[in-house]
Amino acid sequence: MRVSLSGPPANVFDRMCPSRGVLEHVTSRWGVLVLGALRERGYRFSELRRRVSGVSEKMLAQTLQTLERDGFVLREAHPVIPPRVDYSLTPLGREAAELVAALAHWSEQRVGSVVAAREEYDGRPTAP
Repeated sequence: MRVSLSGPPANVFDRMCPSRGVLEHVTSRWGVLVLGALRERGYRFSELRRRVSGVSEKMLAQTLQTLERDGFVLREAHPVIPPRVDYSLTPLGREAAELVAALAHWSEQRVGSVVAAREEYDGRPTAP
């Protein structure tokens, strides 16, 4: 779907708006973590896979490809043997990574409150 730059304003609540897809890519399980890692520095694929613990090779490749297509990640292939590919953030990617990092930091700071809320919720009697 092509979007006209002069079209109606973006509205993430409209299911047909492309901004919803952008939001999904940036806030996906692996998208958040990849952007957060690349915010630290550029990585080679294998380094990034170790940094983002738990991601499969397939999911990391798909996530990087999606983020590259959206203009967040720069993929740089070097003509050397063995082949070397580096990944880093574009200026747009850095902007998104800063926002995602704030949410990640908040999550780390508030996880205790969330765990307590879950325990309180799970301890409630169930309705018949």
